Amino acid sequence: MRLAGKVAIVTGAGSGFGEAIAKRFAEEGAKVVINDIDRAGGNRVCAEIEAASGQGSALFIAADVTDSASVKEMVDATVERYGRLDIMVNNAGITHRNMPMLEVPEAMVDKIYAVNVKAIYLAGLHTIPVFRAQGGGCIINTASTAGLRPRPGLAVYNASKGAAIVLSKSMAVEFGPDRIRVNALCPVAGETPLLKEFMGGDTPELRAKFTGTVPLGRLAKPLDIANAAVYLASDEAEFITGVALEIDGGRCI
Repeated sequence: MRLAGKVAIVTGAGSGFGEAIAKRFAEEGAKVVINDIDRAGGNRVCAEIEAASGQGSALFIAADVTDSASVKEMVDATVERYGRLDIMVNNAGITHRNMPMLEVPEAMVDKIYAVNVKAIYLAGLHTIPVFRAQGGGCIINTASTAGLRPRPGLAVYNASKGAAIVLSKSMAVEFGPDRIRVNALCPVAGETPLLKEFMGGDTPELRAKFTGTVPLGRLAKPLDIANAAVYLASDEAEFITGVALEIDGGRCI
């Protein structure tokens, strides 16, 4: 059990990468707080974890990751329930549909930056004091290969993930002396609810176009991302911080 005794919050855990991360954390012995704005998805994942790992192994909290008070309530509720918090996974994310940058509505730009970037700041605002009091902690931010090797038609999303990567590295430098590790996951496009938006649709031709840019010849699977998150959250990675880990089948080479 690589995460035995640890407590984690995973945002955007009602589906996709977040669901896989939450389930793998539970399999490795962690108590997991499932966060999502999709109550049905969040409750389903929570119930499935509890059925597999035992009662008390998961808790669903429907908090808005872009609202400071809501994030604070989630963190406080976690500490009240489990007595501590060891791992914060900022996985919730959104994108705009693949389109020219000048056609992306301004309101959508604001929303993307709120969910993909501001939420990381807010999570830090409310988890870092807990980590400091405990003598350390771990933050994992789901970024993207889009922040390292941008795809056309996703300019605003690309930029938000680039910001998430730099914010992760900046936090790693600033909070390292507090024994707080901060890393970013950089998946290539994968089988999540956002895939259709990334591709501008979902057809065999569009899938072939995307997989054709990946040397290993497929899109990311949620389990690929979850396994990487388990490693970064575990004590095996105690000397790893500030890393933007490419989980991309060679896409960024």
